[in-house]
This record gives sequence, C-alpha cells and structure tokens, in this order.
Amino acid sequence: MRVTRAFLLRGVLPVAALAAAGALAGCRQGGGGGGGGGNEILVGHFASMTGDTSTFGTETDRGIRLAMEELNAAGGVLGKQFRVQTQDDASKVEEAVTVVTGFANNPDMVAVLGEVASSRSKAAAPVLQAAQIPMVSPSSTNPDVTKVGDYIFRVCFIDPFQGYVMAKFAREQLKMDRVAILRDQKNDYSVGLANVFNDEFKKMGGTIVADVSYKEGDSDFRSQLAQVKPQRPQALYVPGYYGEVGTIARQARELGMNVPLMGGDGWDSPQLVAGAGGPGKALEGAYFSNHYSKDDKSERVQTFVKTFRAKYGSDPSALAAMGYDAMKLLADAITRAGSPDRKALRDALATTQNFKGVTGDITIDAQRNATKPAVVLQIQGNQFVYRATVQPPDAAKSASAK
Repeated sequence: MRVTRAFLLRGVLPVAALAAAGALAGCRQGGGGGGGGGNEILVGHFASMTGDTSTFGTETDRGIRLAMEELNAAGGVLGKQFRVQTQDDASKVEEAVTVVTGFANNPDMVAVLGEVASSRSKAAAPVLQAAQIPMVSPSSTNPDVTKVGDYIFRVCFIDPFQGYVMAKFAREQLKMDRVAILRDQKNDYSVGLANVFNDEFKKMGGTIVADVSYKEGDSDFRSQLAQVKPQRPQALYVPGYYGEVGTIARQARELGMNVPLMGGDGWDSPQLVAGAGGPGKALEGAYFSNHYSKDDKSERVQTFVKTFRAKYGSDPSALAAMGYDAMKLLADAITRAGSPDRKALRDALATTQNFKGVTGDITIDAQRNATKPAVVLQIQGNQFVYRATVQPPDAAKSASAK
C-alpha cells in the first residue's frame, strides 16, 4: 500500500471506482436483479485473505462459512442453499475495487459481504451502490462507509462509539487523565478513532499530552516515541492494525516507557501478541475495544465458540464472530423479504430490529449502522480477557431513565 493508498483514495481510485460504477449502472437487472440462480443464493465476500492484514480476511471468512454451513444444514432459506464466493483483495484498496466489480457484473449475485478494513470498504462500496447490490460490512467501523449510499450496511458499531468507549474506560475505570496518541496517518480507521478518542477524552476532563503519527508499513517508531516519552503519559492510545502495534509496544519498552497501550478492534489477531515478543512481554496488560468476548457466558456465544473451536481448532476472534453475524443477519433479511431480490433485500436489511447475534442484539439505524454495545478486553498472556461492557451513550441514558 505505501504511497498507493493515499494516492488512490485521494485521486485516481475514486475516479476509477465511479467509472466502474457508471458502467455497471446500465447493466442492472429489472425489478432489483439478483435472482440467485436456480436453487442457490449466491453471496460474494471480498476479503484480505493474503497481505498485510490477512488474519482479518481469514478469520472473517471462517465465521461466514460456519454460518453458511449451519444455514444450509437447516434447509437454507426460501428453499434455496447459500453459496459464498470469497475473493482475495490481497489487503489492497485497488484490488478490492477489482473484486467487487467482478461481483457486480454477475447477475446472479444477491449480496456482498465485506470488507473489514474501512479504506477498502469505502473504495468498493460505490461500485456495489451503483449496481444496486446490498453490501454488508462485518467490521468496517469508519463512519463514511455507509454514507456511500442506501445499499451499504454494516453489523458493527462505528468509530465515534469505539473512540468513546476507550476514552470512558480510561477515565472512569483506569482513572487516567494524561494519555498520548500514536495514529496511522494513512489509515481512515486509525485517524477516525484517534480523532474521536482525542475529543471524548478531553470532554471527560482528560489531557492529550502528545499526538504523533506513523504510516502503515513503518518498522521504526522510536522518533515518535521519543517525542511522547518526556510528556509522561499514563497510557499510549494506538488505534492501528495489529501489524504495527507489536513493534510499537516493543520499542516503547526499549525506551523505558512502561505504561499500558490501548487500542481498538484492529488489534484483534492471533498474531498480535507474537508481534510484541510473545506472552507476558510488551503488550502484557494492554487494553483494546472489541465487538464481543468469547468469555461471555450467554448460551448463544458459548454455542458459537464451541462449534467454531470444533471446526477450526481455535477460539473465534471478534472478526470471526462478526463474519458469522453478517451472514446470519443477511439470511434473516432474505427470509423477511420473502425473496432474494436485491431491492427487497435492501429494504429488509434497513428494517432489522433486535437481531440476536453472537456479538449482541443488532438493530440497523437510519444510517444503516448497527446499534450495539462494545466490550473492553485486556491482554493476559496469550488471552484477550474480558474487562468491561460499554453501552452506547443513548442506551445508557435510556436505561438510567427507567
């Protein structure tokens, strides 16, 4: 990605995406299209199966496929079986556009799931919006993703809430009043989270003692950390992706900075702790916000964890859970629509209320975002241990008023 991400997002790629979208607009099916092709319902999934964020794609795909297998074993939907077609975007924005353009050219494509990374979802969404194919992102949290159009949905919370969650946790649970921020300046997700955390932490009476930047792909963060250290923060907020977080943690410790790190759901990867030197090393005791905890004692969560573990031999990450929920919610919407017709499906997705997902009860709001709680996890050894649940501000106000 290096230079290409900023270059493509700011100039060339939007033009290319819009050009592809314009070409596809003339190929729409009458009556909404997406019949599903005979006895199957075809769903596309674009994901980073390889590249810098490959665990995002592979974990999400595992969750989606587990859900698909359960749905099909139960008879499918409307007498049809699901078939998920996963295409690798290699963790690249431009490849995401190429993949979804192929999906949009397929008249049997009913809906598309993806992406995890917000930059890739934002780039691909205009193509699917123009083709009037519903897109459901499992985990893209940047607010701009669903602003692309009325066919674009997500089943995750958004960055303003996630930033609020960690600001509230730092102030109220950890009693911190001095925090520094290290943000990835080329990453929509990281910038969005950093901005919200900065604003919310200050509103709650805290002080941001430093706010410095790095770029995805960097491997030396010592100069940024050297700027932060003299300000004596009580924590470092690093809302980036797992690939850089471990290195940042190790180099912070090398410089004698022994305060905890905090982050967002972009940390959620089996490779996170290893990248920080292993269990008990640089990320021990760190905190991050996420979509669910495998330690949740509810029957639906524990059933999902047990089934996933039996199939894949590992515990499901939040990304796997989000993929599972996205697929199950899509099936629920098709059932309520009474048809795999794209327009009918879009309308059903928009009216989703209190869907019982593994990651919580999901309601789709007027902006096509999911309203749901978040959890805060702490790194202990190789485990991500549950520490707190934080409700959306409006939900918390409603509960206190009852």
